[in-house]
Amino acid sequence: MQPTWPFLVFGAIVLVLVLAILGLSYLLGQRHKDRSTGEAYEAGILSTGSARLRFPSQFYLVAMLFVIFDIETVFVISWAIAFGELGWAGFIGVSVFIAILLAVLVYEWRNGALDFGPDGKKILKAFRKMKQSSLQPKSETHEVVVN
Repeated sequence: MQPTWPFLVFGAIVLVLVLAILGLSYLLGQRHKDRSTGEAYEAGILSTGSARLRFPSQFYLVAMLFVIFDIETVFVISWAIAFGELGWAGFIGVSVFIAILLAVLVYEWRNGALDFGPDGKKILKAFRKMKQSSLQPKSETHEVVVN
């Protein structure tokens, strides 16, 4: 059985440090009661409008894709660390894993999940149309006034 006194000493040191930091911040901190101190954001700026803003669903889709590919990075790095013990079976397994992720990425790309801004083709088409209309010579019409 290992001694537990080092954990108890460590816990006591952490507790003393936390209490010291909280006590010093209470003693040395500023105390003021402005109009917006009790608001959600204490920057001194009064809030305007509601905090219930609607985000587009594409925002959440991007967040989910980030989490998926972030977790993929953790799996690939852990595979790379254990490469010596896993051998060819581990290599084939991670290759299948990466191939599935690439297939999902292509699927998301084809469905337009990665289209964040305006459509570039529409912008180029409108630009070319505007450019052609500005290059065409403007025909002058002469009006004849008969008295």
